[in-house]
This record gives sequence, structure tokens and C-alpha cells, in this order.
Amino acid sequence: MRTDRPNGTAPRSRTTLGLVAALPLVLLAALLLLIVRTDVTRPLRGDAPPVEELAITSVRVTEHGFELSLLNDGPDPVRIAQVLVDEAYWAFAQQPPGELAHLDRARVSIPYPWVHGEAHELRLLTASGITFDHTVEVAVESPRPSARAIGLLALVGIYVGVLPVALGLLWHPALRRLGSKGLDFVMALTLGLLVFLLIDATHEGLEAAGQVASSYQGTVLFFLVGGLGYLGIEAFGGWLSRRPRAADGAWVAALLVAVGIGLHNFGEGLAIGAAIALGEAALGALLIVGFTLHNTTEGLAIVAPLARQRAPLGRLAMLGLIAGAPTIAGAWIGGFVYSPFWSVLFLAVGAGAIAQVIAQIGRGVAGGRALGDYLRSGAVVGGLICGFALMYTTGLLIG
Repeated sequence: MRTDRPNGTAPRSRTTLGLVAALPLVLLAALLLLIVRTDVTRPLRGDAPPVEELAITSVRVTEHGFELSLLNDGPDPVRIAQVLVDEAYWAFAQQPPGELAHLDRARVSIPYPWVHGEAHELRLLTASGITFDHTVEVAVESPRPSARAIGLLALVGIYVGVLPVALGLLWHPALRRLGSKGLDFVMALTLGLLVFLLIDATHEGLEAAGQVASSYQGTVLFFLVGGLGYLGIEAFGGWLSRRPRAADGAWVAALLVAVGIGLHNFGEGLAIGAAIALGEAALGALLIVGFTLHNTTEGLAIVAPLARQRAPLGRLAMLGLIAGAPTIAGAWIGGFVYSPFWSVLFLAVGAGAIAQVIAQIGRGVAGGRALGDYLRSGAVVGGLICGFALMYTTGLLIG
């Protein structure tokens, strides 16, 4: 027997469900407001001093002195009372002035006659007597956005990113003449290169995570964003594979390798630009030579999946730009507005992308063979070892 619901029953049911679902959220908001307004922990603290944590997120050396970017990384308010430079009290200006609440930011300008190439000790003293120190290891004026600075950083990005990758792409004609054993060697070499890049990106990302304010939970942020990067490249690869013109799996694999390497090179550009901004690129030409050798092998990794087919010059150029050009953008950002927080994000995305590319190529190179059988091949083992050795050896020149 069928019974029809009265008109309006369904909308009323949805409204009731929405109200019931919202009730815990409303009560939670009221509870949080009560906790904040009453500060129930104050009687338990007694006369304990406030918990002050001040993060110095960046320091720029200007013509007139030092500029510090600050973040209140602790639960209690912080007020900057005095500033010392090289153990001498010094005048300073704070914008915005006054007390910093949790996660508030401020900029402190210190007019100081710094000495080119010398180290300078900076110390911030809060109203409660807590000190926070920072050392300018090498006093060199930080790059300012100008046509000349933008051009020079772009040139460095071209030297260490675009041109080396382009040179590596020139191995494609040689790869087309390889037999099955030779192809196994090259694909295993590619995997070795990418695994090294993954380890390198993870190491750099965790180092940057240790420099961000603790409130941002840098290590958790790195792995979370890295996982999202992996899933993002996985989804992008699936979308490419479903396109009618992208049925060729080799081109999809080459494009994914280029994207993953491009994201990694963006983080590499950040590091280069930041080193120049901090006056730490003292090795100069040797640093550029090391990165150039290091990144030439990345071009080989891109063309390895295309070893069995012709590759038009225009498409190879596109792959090279995707992998190399992000180095320029990274150098600009690192040189002018470097932040460890953004460095963690970009290095995490790059690491996740490279991990997905490794999985993608790993699924394809075995060609249906069991992993154990594949790894027993002398060509495969030799390729993996050579991939690691190449990246490690060229990395020695970077330092």
C-alpha cells in the first residue's frame, strides 16, 4: 500500500537536518568564545612569565641598514623594547608599531652603517627581557627589483635551468638507435636520476621546514603538500591520457617528467636567488657550473620515454621550457621576496610530482615483468647505479 508524503515534508526534513547538523558548530563557537573571554588558565599560571616566541622570517640588507620581518610565533603578545647591533643599543622603527598578538607580523628597520663583507649580530629585546638573535653572516646589499637585477637573475636561471635541460634533450637521436638492453639501461638511468632528485627535494624541503615559524608546522606541511602534489600530477596524467590527441603514452610520460622536473627546478631557483640575496653565492661561476652539469642530466630523463619514436623539435622545445623556465621564476622570487614558508610549499609540490613520475615510469618500464625479474637485469642495475652516480658527482660541485 502506497502512502504519499504531505506536500512540504521533504523541504522541512532537509531544514531540520541542517539545523541539527549546525547545532554542534554553534555550541562549539560559543564554547570557544567562553574560553577566550574568561581565560580559564590565568589562575593556574600564577606569576609565571609570558611565553614569547618571535620568528625573524627574513632579513634584508639595505643601503641604510637592516630590515627585519617578524612574526609572533607564540601564544602571548610580544612588544619589542630595544634593539642591539654588534652588542650596541641602536635606534629602530617598527611598522606597525606596538604589541604583536599571536601570528601578527611587523617590519623593523634599523639604520646602521654596516660594513661590506663583514658579519653583524642583531638582537631583539622584548619588554619582558627575552632576547631573539640573528646573524648576518656576510653583509651584502640585498637585490632590489630593477631592470638590471631582474635581467641578471633571469640570466642565472637560463644558465642553470633552461640551457642545461635543452642540452640534455639533444641525446634523443642517440637514444633512438639503442637496442632493448640499451633502452632498459637508459630508462633505469632515468629512474635513478629521478629518485636522486626526490631525495634531494625532500632533504631541502625538510631543511626549509625547520626554518619556518613553528606555528606553521613545517614538516607536516611539507608532507601534506607533497601528497597533494602527487595526487595533482596523478590526476593531470589521467586527464592527459584520456584526451584523444594524447593517446601516446610515451609523450604523456615525457610531459609528466618535464612538469615534475620543472616544479623541482622552481624550488632550485628559489635557493639560488636566496643565496645571491644573502651574499652566500661566493662560489660564483663554480656554483653555476655545478648546477649546469647537474641539470643537464634532467634533459636525458625527459627524452628517455621517447627513445622509440620521432620527436618534433617544437615539442622538444616545449618540454625543455616546461622543465627549465621555472628556474628563472624561482630565482626572481628567491632574490627579491624569499620566504622559507613558500620554499617549503614549492619544494613539497616538486617532491610529490617527482614521486608520481617515478611511479608512472616504474609502472611502464617493467613492461609487464615482475619487479624482481626486472631488477635482476644487469642493464637495469647498471642504469640505476649510473643515475645515482651522475647526480651525486655533479652535486659535489654545487656544495
